[in-house]
Amino acid sequence: MTTATADEFETHRPRLFGLAYRMLGSAEEAEDTVQDAFLRFSGADRARIEHPAAWLAKVVTNLCLTRLTSARARREQYVGPWLPEPVVTSDGTLGPLESAEQRDAVSMAMLVLLERLTPTERAVYVLREAFAYGHREIAGVLDLTEANCRQLYRRAVQRVGEARSRFESTSERHEELVTSFVAAAREGDLGGLEKLLAADVVWSSDGGGKVTSARRPILGREKVSRFLAGATRTFLAGLDFTAVEVNGSTAVAAWAGDTLLSVVAFELRDGVVVHAWAVVNPDKLEFVRRQLARV
Repeated sequence: MTTATADEFETHRPRLFGLAYRMLGSAEEAEDTVQDAFLRFSGADRARIEHPAAWLAKVVTNLCLTRLTSARARREQYVGPWLPEPVVTSDGTLGPLESAEQRDAVSMAMLVLLERLTPTERAVYVLREAFAYGHREIAGVLDLTEANCRQLYRRAVQRVGEARSRFESTSERHEELVTSFVAAAREGDLGGLEKLLAADVVWSSDGGGKVTSARRPILGREKVSRFLAGATRTFLAGLDFTAVEVNGSTAVAAWAGDTLLSVVAFELRDGVVVHAWAVVNPDKLEFVRRQLARV
């Protein structure tokens, strides 16, 4: 491997990481996938690679498809809800997020919805929506016919769109609400917290069996409020809460000293929380912890 090869690969790394993360929902696995692609790139016959960007996108996509196929069995055995790993996006890790649509595309809500798709549907959807690939280009990446890719894309849009229509895109209210949530959590103001929740709010916690967390989603304002009340008494007291941009919108990070204990992302409807995703599995917090340590 030459220095020039390594330098050329580094120019593609951010885009490849963004592709792998959107495909896998795991920052750690995305890093591993990109490193595997680097090894293949450094060992390939460069004379055969006419367009490195396209070649690498194909390699990363197919590596992700292999990982997704094996991940399905693991996730079926996962303890409690499986949630994507949070990623700080204010540092450009997932590329520029300049519009509400770009932010929505990497939101926790969207990544959870993408879990409904088959690996191939997810690949088609991500390449089309996030990277603006044409159907002919996608067909080349996946070694499918263009007609098949169009069919897969329509199916993916339908499956994602039906659920997505219930929510609103990130709004100015989002940061204001999270700030209020942090203040109420710090003060133990359960009445204040309850006012921020929709009647049909859902609270999902991902502990992965590594730490104590709700094994099933908690449904409804009353039950979520009771859960937060208990958590405040037994767990949240004394923690430090900070607001941080995660997956394109403001989220809450909970700290015990220098230890990151949780990241909570929110989805809004009509200005209140309709879904909260609390990632507390320490394995899933390692990537975002490293990001925040560099801030």
